[in-house]
Amino acid sequence: MDALVLLGSFFLLMIIGMPVAYAMGAAALIGAWWIDIPLDAVMIQIAAGVNKFSLLAIPFFVLAGAIMAEGGMSRRLVAFASVLIGFVRGGLSLVNILASTFFGAISGSSMADTASIGSVLIPEMEKKGYPRDFATAVTVSGSVQAILIPPSHNAVIYSLAAGGSVSIAALFLAGVLPGLLLGLTLAVMCLVIARKRNFPAGRRIPLGEALKISIDALWGLMTMVIILGGILTGVFTATESASIAVIWAFFVTMFIYRDYKWADLPKLVHRTVKTLTIVMILIGFAAAFGYVMTLMMIPQKITAAITQLSSNPIMVLLLINVLLLILGTLMDMAPLILIMTPILMPVVKSIGVDPVHFGMIMMVNLGMGLITPPVGGVLFVGSAVAKLPIERVVKALYPFFGALLIVLAMVTYLPWLSLWLPNLLLK
Repeated sequence: MDALVLLGSFFLLMIIGMPVAYAMGAAALIGAWWIDIPLDAVMIQIAAGVNKFSLLAIPFFVLAGAIMAEGGMSRRLVAFASVLIGFVRGGLSLVNILASTFFGAISGSSMADTASIGSVLIPEMEKKGYPRDFATAVTVSGSVQAILIPPSHNAVIYSLAAGGSVSIAALFLAGVLPGLLLGLTLAVMCLVIARKRNFPAGRRIPLGEALKISIDALWGLMTMVIILGGILTGVFTATESASIAVIWAFFVTMFIYRDYKWADLPKLVHRTVKTLTIVMILIGFAAAFGYVMTLMMIPQKITAAITQLSSNPIMVLLLINVLLLILGTLMDMAPLILIMTPILMPVVKSIGVDPVHFGMIMMVNLGMGLITPPVGGVLFVGSAVAKLPIERVVKALYPFFGALLIVLAMVTYLPWLSLWLPNLLLK
């Protein structure tokens, strides 16, 4: 009955139109009242939820990504990717995916990736003979890499949802191979489709022009080196690397590239702060929601229920994947991480799954939700950038969903994909 009151009130409030964050906070208060604990305790948990040093990584990484996205970095990354692989048949689709790989390693945001890369490449691909819906499908599916490749904002949120017991540095490293695997899988599929549909090949860029493009892009690509290099060498923590990334992004954008106007900078900071207030409210209310769930012993009850269905790790992970895929189509990624991590963590630990590995399983699952209706935020952004109906983009995405499911299966059942780098570099 306790679980019904807490979860039922949460879903009911969402159904009647209350924003997810406020529905979570109100449900926590209702649950606390139901089990007769002081409401002051809930308020303390809300404050404690956002009073964490590691949380500073999120605003800094978001701001660094926003500065680079609006400062001309996406255009330079597209040009650099064209130098590397744009000359093959279907090369612009590969350029799209590779540019998303680079940009995801700078922004950590799928939506920023889709908006910036899509605005450059979707019109260009259409001009070169690619269907507009195919170009959009490549853009939105390729942007899922940003969820896996460091510095992923959602990896930081997962670490917090796990109670801080999972290292952010380990999660960053764990996402490298799955992210590259996703990009490679999408690239192979694009090559097959390009040959089947006879898409055009791009031009070979002369050596002198290629060198100029590469040097121009190198300034932005150094952001990746700063973030991962600083963490791995122990020079600074993940949170400190985020603040250094902001300084570097600001320096490159305003003094090297100089494509961005100083007068527009306050507006950019204002938009970033607006985005972050929503995230911080969500994290605070999720902390209270998780606190009430713990008092009600909901995670333990769900663990017992799932393990009663099957004790086979393969089957349990399959059930979890199906659950997350369904939920990912109905809710945004951040609230789902905050809600489901405390619930599912005891389940996966009981079958011997490493929490870092489970983090990658969750990222791929919920990343698919971002490009799936009815609540696919990245899908909506891609449709808006391409000026296409969502139904047409979804139809073009069908083969890409197949590729993502293959990657999900490999990440789920080949734990070394997620754990090899953290074990090699952090132990």
